[in-house]
Amino acid sequence: MSDEYEYFEEEEFSTEFNGGTLRRILAQTLPYRRWIASFLVMISIVAFLDAYFTFLSKRIVDEGIVAGNRAALTNIVTIYGALIVVQAGAVFTMIYLTGVLGERVRYDLRRRLFNHLQELSLSYYSRTPVGWIMSRVTSDTERVADLLTWGILDTTWAVMNIASSAFFMIQINWRLTLLVMLSVPLLVVVSVQFRRKILVEYRTVRKMNSKVTGAYNENITGVRVVKALGREPANMQEFGKLTGEMYRAGYRAAWLSALFLPTVQIISAFALGSIVWYGGLQATVGAMTIGGIQAFVSYVTFMMWPIQDIARVYAEMQQSIASAERMFSLIDAVPEVSDQPGAYDPGSMQGDIEFDHVDFFYEDGKPVLANFTLKVKQGETIALVGPTGGGKSTIVNLLCRFYEPKRGMIRIGGHDYRQYSLYAIQSRIGIVLQTPHLFSGDIRDNIRYGRLDATDAEVEQAAKLAGAHDFIVRLEKGYAEEVGEGGNLLSTGQKQLLSFARALLARPQIFVMDEATSSIDTETEQAIQAGLERILAGRISFVIAHRLSTIVDADEILVLDGGRIVERGTHRTLLEMGGRYAHLWTLQQEERAHETQRHHKQQAARKLVAS
Repeated sequence: MSDEYEYFEEEEFSTEFNGGTLRRILAQTLPYRRWIASFLVMISIVAFLDAYFTFLSKRIVDEGIVAGNRAALTNIVTIYGALIVVQAGAVFTMIYLTGVLGERVRYDLRRRLFNHLQELSLSYYSRTPVGWIMSRVTSDTERVADLLTWGILDTTWAVMNIASSAFFMIQINWRLTLLVMLSVPLLVVVSVQFRRKILVEYRTVRKMNSKVTGAYNENITGVRVVKALGREPANMQEFGKLTGEMYRAGYRAAWLSALFLPTVQIISAFALGSIVWYGGLQATVGAMTIGGIQAFVSYVTFMMWPIQDIARVYAEMQQSIASAERMFSLIDAVPEVSDQPGAYDPGSMQGDIEFDHVDFFYEDGKPVLANFTLKVKQGETIALVGPTGGGKSTIVNLLCRFYEPKRGMIRIGGHDYRQYSLYAIQSRIGIVLQTPHLFSGDIRDNIRYGRLDATDAEVEQAAKLAGAHDFIVRLEKGYAEEVGEGGNLLSTGQKQLLSFARALLARPQIFVMDEATSSIDTETEQAIQAGLERILAGRISFVIAHRLSTIVDADEILVLDGGRIVERGTHRTLLEMGGRYAHLWTLQQEERAHETQRHHKQQAARKLVAS
């Protein structure tokens, strides 16, 4: 389970606050500037009225209750009631705008990430764990969206509340206001010290969350292997290490966050004590009223709670920034293979294919292909044979332009294939892989995945050509039968037949079979063989073969080792050479003979038991 994360090292980010990341986060709201402006206005109205209600309470005490003026009391209470209705409408509008804005931002971020993932090269997926990607698209986008909505709402409300409270406090007693405001710099210093430590811990939490998500993904998708090998205890131990590291970082972050708020409350208590002391002295000489002292206490409370809200949002912002850094690192990932300027679609990929002195490596100093040269004529079938790591899959990956040559050139129809768009090439190549993958849905939809505008009749024709129709019609729901996640409701052979049908329906001009028959039974292989001649007719085809019986009719067979062609020729020619291919053929024929003999013995035993 842990191997995947031993080679994948996530980018380390600095522990300093990243203003550039925050600006990129805020830039996500630019398409909704009017929505932002509207809900900021609503927040300002709500915050101002909160502060004004306290000022009205002062007037109720001083002008109404203490002075005994019923008319003034009635007038002020009427104004109070009317403004509450106004504030209620503003609160509704504010929360509605915030909720809608949050959903739109989430939608935009996830769509942007998904679209970018479609553009990234195969090499990105080869080195990046699925769990890391899933964490970016799900939990990280959620945190960023929350910061852009409820975070902005809480922060703006707090700032406006502090500003409004300070305005009315000045109207009552500017000296006492100055005394209260002296506590603000201390709060700022405390915030700066705490934020640095909290940021470090939350970045660790987000990094470990990616690994934990990946571990979940590996164990769920590979549960059969885990149970078959009895890996449960070892996996639990490894998972315990991951979650333990995440727990410790989260514990430290939670402890710092918990310590922050009491610190702010202690400072608030000193401010309130100053008000009571100084306000009492002022009241003894008639410089302040009882309503004024009460209003000041309320205003300080109104100011200190928003400061604590800002502190809370700031602590949460550390998580959001850590999430955003990783989300943007995915967005900033540049495809290693992309369309060159002026790339075009020639309308067809027919014509000879030529590998011209191609060199390729996945890692520096470890060549996979070296000075590889090959020319395939239109309509020919080329079979690739050889040991693991010999370069077979690399050749077809280069042909499909999942990767590009480090040196040399690949030509299709006499032209450098980098002149063509990726879509022009890849949409005209039909690929059947060793491990077939089906998508959730029914059989018809999975075959139609190769060409979405295909009719039901065309889907069935492709299934017949691939030899899949017979088993499909025997199913209870036929072509409407659900395949399950990843096709787990079907056998490996059935999934492979459907993948053949899907590739054929796409009407490929170039066909690639990457050990497509190595994991299927003999009966299924025969069904495929029956239609293989029709499948490959007229197309350039590359067949990576494990079972040599599937390539005896290939126009040319290449035996590869170390990225070089060590033998080439037809099946008969290579047998006559008596080299590596002939040796492999002899071994497989002996294995097949032993398998047939065992099968006959089992049948005889069954007949004997039945009699």
